[in-house]
Amino acid sequence: MNGEALNLPKNGQVQNVKGNVMIPIRVVMEELGFDVDWEKRTRTVTIKQSDTTIKLVVNQASATVNGKKLALGAAPILKEDTTLVPLRFVSEQMGLTVGWDNATKTVYLITPDHGSGNGNGIEGNTGNTGSDNGSPGNGSGIPVPEQQNLAGVKGIGFDANRLIIAVDKNVTPDVFHLTGPDRIVIDIPNARFDESFSSNHSLDAFQAGFMDINDYPDVTKIRYSQFSDNPSTIRIVMDLSGARNYSLLNANDGYVIIDLNVDQSYPSKGSGKPLVVIDAGHGGTDPGAISVTKKKEKDLNLSIVKKVEALLKKETQLDYVLTRSTDVYVTLQDRAKLANNLNADVFVSIHANSGSATASGVETYYTRQESVPFANVMHKYLVKSSGLSDRKVRAKSLHVTRETTMPAVLLEVGYLSNKSDEALLYTEKFQNSVAQGVVDGIKEYLGLK
Repeated sequence: MNGEALNLPKNGQVQNVKGNVMIPIRVVMEELGFDVDWEKRTRTVTIKQSDTTIKLVVNQASATVNGKKLALGAAPILKEDTTLVPLRFVSEQMGLTVGWDNATKTVYLITPDHGSGNGNGIEGNTGNTGSDNGSPGNGSGIPVPEQQNLAGVKGIGFDANRLIIAVDKNVTPDVFHLTGPDRIVIDIPNARFDESFSSNHSLDAFQAGFMDINDYPDVTKIRYSQFSDNPSTIRIVMDLSGARNYSLLNANDGYVIIDLNVDQSYPSKGSGKPLVVIDAGHGGTDPGAISVTKKKEKDLNLSIVKKVEALLKKETQLDYVLTRSTDVYVTLQDRAKLANNLNADVFVSIHANSGSATASGVETYYTRQESVPFANVMHKYLVKSSGLSDRKVRAKSLHVTRETTMPAVLLEVGYLSNKSDEALLYTEKFQNSVAQGVVDGIKEYLGLK
């Protein structure tokens, strides 16, 4: 509700009854704040707020609102010792706007006074306290009109304690702290969600959504919304576990980066520790090669990269960034630009090959001559960790190894077109071994082993 998750009691879970979202009367009372009365003899629920009174009867397909009889999409039901009532009916009769995201099976509630005024809803945006009002949602429940020359927000990611926002035009974000609770708010004016955004991120009917963050102690959730339509503004809110400093990196190269590594235990490039960019090949609408049993290369690549990430998290001498951490499409240009923008020390792209049914083994590709020493070290560990045949280090003009400015390699970890290779590639043992080989190779090349 209004962008905040409701904390439901154990016996107060939301339920889907024949396509209707039902909630216990306890939730109506404790979380939505309405007055509730239960009459056991007639099994009648009376819900009151201000000048509105709703009466619902268990198993009866109609209700009365201020004495007027109205049909229900679903009748209230008695389940064990709890009465469930239809959420949409109750909420809308009380003046709330109700949205439904079928992809995530999520209900969004917006109260009448939420987001009122001029739409920006910001208080104290130059201080340490205030409101991020309107995230998610612009408060109106009305789709934001199309505007010309707006920047498109293509994606949002969070890796290595950094928020990375992909945009398709130059933008000037406004970033500020809020407290009570602690948050970092990023407003991107003259912007909208790109058409591709909803294919990789949850967006509800109010152009809002969120990402739960589980792997980093500093951030609990990232919320985003089409916050205002005058000017058209995308707002992104990082919910924090406590006060955190940050640095803003905006080189107008397609990425806006909010780095929380300023004074945290996570090492940053500014600390002098090497920065590694790990790239999971393909993703999103680009499946990559298809294996003999119809598996997609993009999934294998990401699975190995996530295992590399788990190992890099334990390395205190290295910093790292992933070009993608979920099943999203990132252009080759954006992968190279991210590494260049961060001034990374090395770049590693993970792929799997495809060819004839008899082709088998591993290969390491480079483009620029200065990448040869790195390629040789990485290939040595790839051969050892994979246990597959050595198909050598090879030169090839590939975008991510050509356009990056640091030593860069592309690893082909086996052949998806080979039954024996494929059977091995999708095992946890193989992927863990290759991931360890990737980390060991990076450390040796950087003189950390």
